Amino acid sequence: MDFDKRTEETVNKILKSYEDKKEINGIDISNQPDKKAIIEIISKLLKILYPGYYSDRIYRQYSLKNNMAATIEDVIFNMNKLTFNVCKYANAFADLSEDELHEKVAEITFSFMDKLPEIREILETDIEAFYEGDPAAYSKAEILLSYPGLYAVSIYRMAHELYRLGVPIMPRIMTEHAHSRTGIDIHPGATIGNYFFIDHGTGIVIGETTIIGEHVKIYQGVTLGGLSTRGGQRLKGNKRHPTIGNNVTIYSGASILGGNTVVEDDVVIGGNAFVTSSVMKGSRVVFDN
Repeated sequence: MDFDKRTEETVNKILKSYEDKKEINGIDISNQPDKKAIIEIISKLLKILYPGYYSDRIYRQYSLKNNMAATIEDVIFNMNKLTFNVCKYANAFADLSEDELHEKVAEITFSFMDKLPEIREILETDIEAFYEGDPAAYSKAEILLSYPGLYAVSIYRMAHELYRLGVPIMPRIMTEHAHSRTGIDIHPGATIGNYFFIDHGTGIVIGETTIIGEHVKIYQGVTLGGLSTRGGQRLKGNKRHPTIGNNVTIYSGASILGGNTVVEDDVVIGGNAFVTSSVMKGSRVVFDN
């Protein structure tokens, strides 16, 4: 075998496959959404949410505001740039001129950043739920620094706001990054109320059209999913995932499926239960083998 000749032939064969217009090629690298930059900005956003926990350095109180101001300005600049790069591929913005798109993206960027104080207030309720719900937690600092559930929820809260603002691609990259880090898969389109507690977390799946009320506790391996995805893209925009009321506890391994499935307030779903129909207020659902 002429190894060098075969190498050249193989290289040319692969390069030729780049010449068609298949989606897999996407060779316009300079204009592609920057996944790495989106993941990097997550750490900066976490610094804004939790300045005492995610900062690179320890600041004295009198210098904290100045240093955080610089971080916030940096995030505004980079969020605007990243948002522009993802929005120019979205059909929703296809009719805008470049100047109009820049203006629209700036509005989205500032709307998102202005929402961060409110997101911080919501996360304060989540931290309270984590602490009150877990006797193994010895401090809220322990939760903030080590609990994968809070990490996933924190990123979800930000991604959900971007999703609501119509930003494509970026919210999903953010929550899938959290998924890869924690094993917790929360679609940014899901609607989740205050005081949300994930215990352990590995293997949790929460689908796009899920609605979750307040004071809900979910254990590892829970799926809030669709009954079937056979319809594929035809199902887009439909309510495919369940609605969970207030003060609901869902134990490990339970699956609650379907857009018409409503779990009302004060319900307990036992481990490994398979639920595809609505559950009345105050009920207890137990897996019967």
